[in-house]
Amino acid sequence: MHFLDIRCVSCSLLNHSHIHLLKMAAPVVAEGAAVLAFRSVMQRVRQAADRSGTLPESIRVVAVSKTKPVSMIRQLYDAGHRCFGENYVQEIVDKAPQLPQDIEWHFIGHLQSNKVKTLLGGVPNLAMFEGVDNQKVANNLDRMVSTLGRNPLKVLVQVNTTKSGIDPSNCVDLAKHVKSSCPNLVFSGLMTIGRPDYTSTPENFKTLSNCRTEVCKALEMPEEQCELSMGMSSDFELAIEMGSTNVRIGSTIFGPRDYSKKQE
Repeated sequence: MHFLDIRCVSCSLLNHSHIHLLKMAAPVVAEGAAVLAFRSVMQRVRQAADRSGTLPESIRVVAVSKTKPVSMIRQLYDAGHRCFGENYVQEIVDKAPQLPQDIEWHFIGHLQSNKVKTLLGGVPNLAMFEGVDNQKVANNLDRMVSTLGRNPLKVLVQVNTTKSGIDPSNCVDLAKHVKSSCPNLVFSGLMTIGRPDYTSTPENFKTLSNCRTEVCKALEMPEEQCELSMGMSSDFELAIEMGSTNVRIGSTIFGPRDYSKKQE
């Protein structure tokens, strides 16, 4: 029998050496629905990358596990995936200690000032913050990283193309601020969140791509070093075709979310 090895060790970008057909010496036990869905997602990611002439290893898949139990995250971890995302501070702080430390967590979206210490102190393996939408957030993160003695934290500036974030006309100034005034943060790129129905259009993605061009010119930064985080379950293939390097996929992998116990 032949199966795909879908490991993304240490949240590395897709690697051809980890995506290949393996001959199995013994039958494999039935896999959970999330793992099977994830395998399908990875195949679609590769196909979208091929259509756009992009190397599959240049695309990171963040499995967004908000409202999902630790047991379901563990299924994907045991299948080899290492990159997971959350939207609520209390949820990620509760989950992270119950899971292996080599998971690379992404926090996605708005962060209240009074939750900065809770997030950074409670999740030592937070790899990236996707959602710097003003200087205050950047400054608060920068100070707390220093106070806690953490390694510099990678951050993405959130641009308002459809929903929330900084106005596109101001993204250069905010990126400059992070780069020049926040020594404990690493400006790593731009991100956007889709409309309330979690879909975006080519125009939204084009806006973010244009912002990257402007930011990279202002910072004298190669575009390939500036990530674009755009695309979710409903539109990640289009996003990849339009230049996304980081897609955030939740319900397509984990199924519909349960908001009955919504956390902040």
